[in-house]
Amino acid sequence: MRHPFNNLLARWAVLALGVTLATNLVDGIKCDDGATLVTVVVLLSLFNAVLKPVLLLFTLPFILLTLGLGVLVINALLFLWVGHLVKGFHVAGFRAALWGALIVSVTNMVVSALFRGPPRPPRRPPPSPSAKGGGRGGDVIDI
Repeated sequence: MRHPFNNLLARWAVLALGVTLATNLVDGIKCDDGATLVTVVVLLSLFNAVLKPVLLLFTLPFILLTLGLGVLVINALLFLWVGHLVKGFHVAGFRAALWGALIVSVTNMVVSALFRGPPRPPRRPPPSPSAKGGGRGGDVIDI
């Protein structure tokens, strides 16, 4: 089992990779330097942990109506908001934020799938009470 702090660092690394890919692939997203990237990653992680569940709760009918695509819109809005809050991280508009959020989401899915461990074997159920009776069927009372 991995330590929670190592898990957090791994998630931040994957998010940093996704944001870096988004800045390289999307014309309207730019990040000035590494310190800005770290700030963006920490702020996006904070928003995903605190604001996203609240937004998902309030927009649940919209998410159901759009068959889950509303989650991408929420991710894009968070991405756009971080672009407005962090100096040195520029997001040109909603379209760029939407593409950036999509790239970050796909990066997270791909890297998580690559580093996911093998599936655990199924647990065996506990023995039934009839199996304790030495192979005799039915209820057995030991005296």
